[in-house]
Parts: sequence; C-alpha cells; structure tokens
Amino acid sequence: MTPHVASLHTEIAALLPRLRRFGRAVTRNHEDADDLVQVAIERALKHSGQWEAGSRLDSWLFRIMKNAWIDEVRVRVRRDRLFTSEEEGQSVGDDASERQVHRLAVQQAISRLNEDQRMVVALVLIDGMPYKEAAQVLDIPVGTLTSRLARAREALQAQLSDTERVK
Repeated sequence: MTPHVASLHTEIAALLPRLRRFGRAVTRNHEDADDLVQVAIERALKHSGQWEAGSRLDSWLFRIMKNAWIDEVRVRVRRDRLFTSEEEGQSVGDDASERQVHRLAVQQAISRLNEDQRMVVALVLIDGMPYKEAAQVLDIPVGTLTSRLARAREALQAQLSDTERVK
C-alpha cells in the first residue's frame, strides 16, 4: 500500500463519526445510514484517484454520500418500496429522562423536514460545516442553502413549539 493510499484510509477512518451522523440525518434510519456510509466509502476508495490531495476530503465524501442517497431514493421509488422510518417503530420508556425525550422530539422534527432541508440541517447545524462548503457539497448556491436553512429552522421551531404545547 502506497503512503498516499494509507493516508487516505486513515483520513477516511477519522471521518467515520461525521459520515454516520450525516447519514442518519439524511436517511432517518440507522441501518440505511450505515449502508449509505459503506456505499460512500466503497465509492471513494474505488475512485480515490479522483480525489485531489490537499482538497477537503470531508466535502468530497459528503458529496459522494449525497449522490449515493439520491441514487438509492430513485431505486426505491422505482421499486415502490419506501421503508417506514425507524422512529415509528421506537417507543420511549417510562423512565426516559427529559433530555432523551427532547432529543427524540428534535430527531422526529428533523425527520419530518423535506430531504433538501434535512441535508442542509445535517451539514450546517449538526456537523457544523460552513455555509460555503455545505453549498459546494450539495451543489447549490450559498443563497439557496441559506434560504433552505432558514425554512428548516422555522419548521423545526414550529414543530417543537407544537410538541411543547401538547405536553
């Protein structure tokens, strides 16, 4: 294994937690997220010659994940096999702390956002990626990213305030 390839493997391994977090936000399902990360890493390794040393590996991998998810959604629509979200199968125990309940409410609110808004929230709010880089990953103008993020924040606030009123 060449030093360049070994370095790439090490850098990809270091990014795994961020890739999994992004995958979970995009797919809304732990198993699908793990599959998406695996597909993205496989594609990255297969096409490692396309990555330019010195450029942001995380942005390149996030873009691969985004494209892989778009491919997966297209296949599912074609097969008419959309999976039920994991949240529908989960139940919160009686002994759950308020923090866990709030975390679940936030996760469910994010899962109700449309796909474009979920991706923006995952990259900017969850992963902390700068707007410009997130826009490059999603292949959209920065202005589009900021408006999607603003709409996503409004939707999340509305959903979470509705949840608090129900309590």
